[in-house]
Amino acid sequence: MQSSTRMEQQKGKEYQQLSFLETMEEEPLRHDQDWDSVTEPRPDKEQQIRAAQRRRRAITQNLMQVVCTRGNLNEAYKHVKANDGAAGTDGMTIKDMLEWLKTNKEALITSLLDGSYQPQSVKGVKIPKPGGGERQLGIPTVVDRLVQQAILQVLEPLLDPTFSESSFGFRAKRSAHGALKQAQQYVAEGRSIVVDIDLEKFFDRVNHDMVLARLARHVGDKRLLRIVRRFLEAGMMENGIVIERKEGTPQGGPLSPLLANLMLDDLDKELERRGHRFVRYADDCNIYVRTQAAGERVMNSISQYIEGRLKLKVNREKSAVAPVEKRKFLGHRLLRGGRLTISPKALEGAKTRIRAITRRNRGVAFEQVIEELNKFTTGWVTYFRYAEAKSKLRNLDSWINEKVRCYRLKQCKRAKGIATFLRAQGVPEKQAWMLAGSGKGWWRKTKTAQVKRAMKTQWLRDHGLKSLEARYIALNQ
Repeated sequence: MQSSTRMEQQKGKEYQQLSFLETMEEEPLRHDQDWDSVTEPRPDKEQQIRAAQRRRRAITQNLMQVVCTRGNLNEAYKHVKANDGAAGTDGMTIKDMLEWLKTNKEALITSLLDGSYQPQSVKGVKIPKPGGGERQLGIPTVVDRLVQQAILQVLEPLLDPTFSESSFGFRAKRSAHGALKQAQQYVAEGRSIVVDIDLEKFFDRVNHDMVLARLARHVGDKRLLRIVRRFLEAGMMENGIVIERKEGTPQGGPLSPLLANLMLDDLDKELERRGHRFVRYADDCNIYVRTQAAGERVMNSISQYIEGRLKLKVNREKSAVAPVEKRKFLGHRLLRGGRLTISPKALEGAKTRIRAITRRNRGVAFEQVIEELNKFTTGWVTYFRYAEAKSKLRNLDSWINEKVRCYRLKQCKRAKGIATFLRAQGVPEKQAWMLAGSGKGWWRKTKTAQVKRAMKTQWLRDHGLKSLEARYIALNQ
């Protein structure tokens, strides 16, 4: 108890040492302001919107002062520290940042307030995508992440209320489950054809001028707009070479998801204007219609809008108009009537991860393999808890059991070790030695009666391996 108290006191001292703005009076922006109510009703709706935008920009002329309040910057520091993450191009770690801030905090604040802050290049990292190919990430330096987070904390409450109710990605109190629930409702109403639109490399192709133009509808502080542009245009370092960027907002920085939603909000508003029933999660957009012919018309017209007005590219190979049960959305497959199941691709993705954890030549302790499996499968089945998946999870449990048995058997290495292990688990000596001396491969040995007797399902549970089916049932009680 005393140790815990000391830790909390130490954290408090750490944040207090930052003291970003000890003298500036904090004047928080009123994020609950009813922006549209500041204009008198006019017959022309477009004029009303423009008037509201002008009023909004006027109110936000000094938004950078809000970004630089002591409380906002300290909160941003806590958030970045909690997220941890890799160092950027300058090599500075999260631990290094506190010492750097003690010396440079005043210069940092001054550069933000006068608009001269200059972000550093981001570290380019490519990671494999579940569906094949690679996803480009851009990792900012820790100080740039701090500044982005501070800006995000002010912009998000300002922008998010203006976004569509059909947008679910990267938004507070919204989730993939909410998107799936809305999609289920549309399908249950009889809209069993989906217009599944895939944007090709969306985060890499976003037009900077268009993003800034949309941000300028809401923000009047030119200092903030300049700094956001510099974040967008910051070079990307790959293999020691900094590459200039003229488009895109690579995933990896705190601001990227908000700017992506801001850019795609025009698409949402256009779909609403046309009266479509749709769900968007980040760059995944599904529009639900009643007939194939209607779907084809919607696909053609919306693709023209996306490519002509938003200057983005629709991936024709991955996009399709099809019955809902033939497409996947957020790892799920919708069935007619609105029921959910796990998509085959999501199941195969889980198996790929499990194969990596239980790879027989990893050389890590059996207990660590169990721990890693539990960590992955618990989160995975929690995500899919609303799908009809009991039988699928039972089959997956059986397969995982065999993978774990095989890993443990391989740890015995030689015939003597195998026989000793099997006998210790109650297998008769003759049967134990018969299997130990067999020329079968490890996977074939795992499927024998001797191994299943030695490592029964209950034995695996006693050693900590959790059941996906049991977790699923518990979640749905």
